[in-house]
Amino acid sequence: MKRFSTISEFLQFRQLPRPDHPLISVFKVESVDSETLSEAAAWCYDFYCIALKRVVNAQQIKLKYGQQTYDYDEGILSFVAPGQVLRFSVDQGAVQLNQSGWVLLVHPDFLWHTPLAKTISQYDFWGYSVHEALFLSEYEETVLTTILQTIQQECRANLDAFSKRIIGSQLETLLNYADRFYHRQFMTREKTNHQLLERVESVLTTYFNHPDLAIHGLPTVGYLADALHVSPKYLSSLLKVLTGQTAQQHIHDKLIERAKEKLSTTESSVSEIAYELGFEHLPSFSKLFKAKTAQSPLDFRASFH
Repeated sequence: MKRFSTISEFLQFRQLPRPDHPLISVFKVESVDSETLSEAAAWCYDFYCIALKRVVNAQQIKLKYGQQTYDYDEGILSFVAPGQVLRFSVDQGAVQLNQSGWVLLVHPDFLWHTPLAKTISQYDFWGYSVHEALFLSEYEETVLTTILQTIQQECRANLDAFSKRIIGSQLETLLNYADRFYHRQFMTREKTNHQLLERVESVLTTYFNHPDLAIHGLPTVGYLADALHVSPKYLSSLLKVLTGQTAQQHIHDKLIERAKEKLSTTESSVSEIAYELGFEHLPSFSKLFKAKTAQSPLDFRASFH
């Protein structure tokens, strides 16, 4: 893995001119020589990277979005936060990439004493993995390209007392548009989303039916996301938009559903049921059950007699 601590170091690696500002840079992808991907590569940045790219390739490289595969020739917007690892891979051999688009690099130090210093990390898409990139319509791509061009112009102009504020404002506008477009993608990819929701239910049902559930413990959001091949952040965001509930809330609902079944159809004690469902401590089970049903487990059981 190659780590880049400064923007200048990364630009030098890509054989690009030094940035006009050491803490922020915008460049066109076409200005980078076409690169060849071998079996695997991994980069890690100490700064934010926002990339709007189209990749046209004779070998038709594919990018997976959830369980769907899309051509690279759609506009793709991706986000990498400081410390995250960006991985590239191809199935076999080496592939020559021909790319177009824009890349924006922003060091966290640039955001000091601006509103974004506190809010930039709150955008959900920093937690999404690469295969959950945002696919843009032509209109959406034009909107974001215009903003990136404005930031580039400001970086190249003579910096003054207003430059940082203007660039910060444009960056915030770009992030807000990206947030809107991600939510649009959640809502419009109906078939993909419906399949994912079905698989959420299937994975949880299989987990809670496992005979060794007491040993395995409660399912986590990370486990559910891994089983669905998406990131935990993306899964929760998608479920929140589609159902109004996070992934954790879905797990809890399935858990309470199974607890109700056991309380109403078996003679097992509440402690035994809590243990069978993966709880280490009875109070934790009772607290969650009451929070979800407004009844204690014993009161719920008593209502059936």
